[in-house]
Formats: sequence, C-alpha cells, structure tokens
Amino acid sequence: MTATGVIDVAVPDIGDFTDIPVIEILVAPGDTVAIEDPLLTLESDKATMDVPAPVAGKVKQLLVKVGDKVSEGTVVLTLEATEGKPEEESEPPASSSPRAASGAPTEPSERDGAPGPSTGSPAAVGAFPRGQLREPSETHEPSTEREPWPGGDAATAGAPPYASPSVRRIAREQGVKLANLSGTGRKGRITKDDVERFLASPPPPATGLDLAPWPTIDFEKYGPIERRPLSRIQKIAARNLARNWAMIPHVTQNDDADVTELEAFRKQLNEEHARDGVKLTMVGFLVVASVATLKAFPDFNASLDGDELVLKRYYNIGFAADTPQGLVVPVIKNADEKGILDIARELTTLSGKAREGKLGPVDMQGATFTISSLGGIGGTGFTPIINAPEVAILGVSRAAMKPVWNGKEFTPRLIVPLSLSYDHRVIDGAAAARFTVHLAKVLSDLRRALL
Repeated sequence: MTATGVIDVAVPDIGDFTDIPVIEILVAPGDTVAIEDPLLTLESDKATMDVPAPVAGKVKQLLVKVGDKVSEGTVVLTLEATEGKPEEESEPPASSSPRAASGAPTEPSERDGAPGPSTGSPAAVGAFPRGQLREPSETHEPSTEREPWPGGDAATAGAPPYASPSVRRIAREQGVKLANLSGTGRKGRITKDDVERFLASPPPPATGLDLAPWPTIDFEKYGPIERRPLSRIQKIAARNLARNWAMIPHVTQNDDADVTELEAFRKQLNEEHARDGVKLTMVGFLVVASVATLKAFPDFNASLDGDELVLKRYYNIGFAADTPQGLVVPVIKNADEKGILDIARELTTLSGKAREGKLGPVDMQGATFTISSLGGIGGTGFTPIINAPEVAILGVSRAAMKPVWNGKEFTPRLIVPLSLSYDHRVIDGAAAARFTVHLAKVLSDLRRALL
C-alpha cells in the first residue's frame, strides 16, 4: 500500500442488507489505525460485521454516529492514508485520541460539525469485499450492558475500545461495555482474559447502599494492641465472602438427620479397610448423600445467569478445609461416578494438599455444591455463606446422642444438625425443606442413594 492523501471509507459489500444500524464507533478523529483495524460495527437482525480500515492512516473525520443507518457504499469516515505498511508500534485508539484522553465523548455531535450519514459511490475506497461478517448475536441493547464496577478504570469510560472483533463479540454477547475495561494486552489492547476477569469480579449492587462510613478508631487509646497481617488466603476469602453475602439473599434451613446406623457402618468399613490405608469420615458419606439429593432436586445443582438458571448435569462437590493459612475449598470432581472408598481417598489427598498449601487452581475450581462440616469441632447449627456462583451450601455441625421417641419409648440416637443456606432468588423455603428432609432420609438409610 503506497497511496497517500485523504480518502473516503465506505461500507463494503454487505450482501442484500440495507439501512443497517451503527452499534459501535471504535475510533475517534486523530486515531492512528493499521490495515484491517476495525473502525465501526454494524449489526442487522441476521449478522454483525465490522468495517475495517482499507489502508493504514489517521482518522480525519467521522461522518456517522451510533444509531445511524447505513448501506453498502455509505461513506462513514475520512482517513488520511500513510505511505507504506502500518507501523508495528502504533498507539491504540485509547491513547492516540486527544478527545478520548480527556474523557470527552468520541461520537460526533452538532458541535463537532460532523454531518449525518451520507451516501458515497460504490466505488469509494471502503467498498472492498472483506466485511468481516460474524455470526448473529442477540439484539444490541446498550441499556442491558453492565455498568462500571467499583475499582474500574473510570478514565477509559469514554474512550473507544481497543480490541479485536472476536473480543468485542464476546463482550457484546456478555453485556460488557469494553470502555469500562483496562486492557492488559500489547499497547493496552483488551483481551479475552480481560473480559473474563471483568465478568468474574463482583458487580455493584443494583441500587446504591447508603452506608455510614467505616469507623476510624485509635485502638491504642484504650490499651495495648498487636497488629497481625491477614494471610493471602484470608485476603482473597474476605473479598469473596463479602461479595457473596452482600449480593445473594441468603436463607438458612435447619434440620436434623439420624446417622446412628450410618456411623456404625462407617466404623465397620474402617475396620475392614484398615490395611488399605483408607479412612472413611462422615464427610465422605455426606458427599454421597448430597449427590443423591442433588439428583432429586436439580435446582440446587445450578447457577443463576441473568434471567436463566444453568442446570448442571455433573456433580462436583466442594468441601471446606480448615488450614493454618485459612479456609480453602477443594473440589471432588464427578463425585457421582465414584464409590465411597474412592471419595475417601480423594478427601484424604486433597485435605493433605490443603494443609501443606499445595492445592492448585484446578483443585479448587468447578464446584456445583459445597459442604462445610464443623463436626470435628462442635456447634449445633450455623449459617454458611454460599460460594458463588453456586446457589446452595450445606453446613454440618457436630453429631450428638439424643433421646428420640420411637412410638413406644425414648431411645438414644446419633443426631447430626444440618444447616442448608440457599439463594432465595432461585429456591423457595418449601423446596429447601424438601431438600433437607430428603437428605436426612438418605443419611439415615444410605440405600436410598441407590434409588
């Protein structure tokens, strides 16, 4: 490409479509672009496409704005072409545009003197065959996109995004405004990982919380103190727990389960497999019983995704492990495909890795339901915090012998308290009560897990 001078960039061949709305302006006057860099995005009811730069150069003037309708041959902007190939180190749009740097709107307005859409000749420079057509996506509705979250880069909120078409497509499908993200790619380019991190970070409340400021107190004024830094695990857990508690409407259903026969069976198996080095704990049986109950109540093995409930057909059970560094949650994958001995071995292995601080990310990912057992410590009930994006978590306290009326007399029975916290947006109280009743029946007679 050796041509120089100001050229018109027009909408290329887009088939039989006409009056296609402009849904995204990706550049601003003064931006430097390379060949094939996307300039703006069009979207019909059947396809989405980017209008790419036919040559390397600098954007002189935008002739359309978001919402304008264009057809093949419509001139959308003027471009001052540069001689030779585009420079490898050209700055991204966010930093090369003086208007973007100041946070001013990048779309043309009456004050800019930019005209509305105009129709150019089909022979204009922009009328080339490479229209970068993409698969259809949902109708573009800016009002449904996620707003900036606390801690986001507000400085880039008004800047045109610097991202590839594929990344912009993912962002659009997920309802993410790229202008709210800070790119970590070369020259600040927004990558797929940036979008995924944004989606994984906590969103702001739908309405602002009118909270009083956190109290600032001189503790030393009242006596001697000692300051101890939080561990890395505690810092991570603190942010996640605060998010989950604030964003999920928790309700806790309490119930009791008679595990007298189950405890006798557990001790018998431990005696039989003592030479194998396998130690069965109550947590292993809780995993088996939970899987059986989740199959009977699939809404508890799910995640809320916007207006849809994602029902998972796999059963990955997380279990809270207490370590010197803090609480971690290893995950037993595909628990429904494993016997009690296999689950016992995996519990032992993962618990050991947790205590030694050797758990990898894969060991703590993919859970569909979590069990938090305090049986070895004590307590009669508690409210476990749901581990987002799950919709329920089972808390288990210490089993105790209690007198139970059998219709004729009181007999000693080993009773374990169950505390099920659930997301009230997905699960109502009646369903939660049925879940715990079913779980208690399975724990009282493990043969029900075979049903």
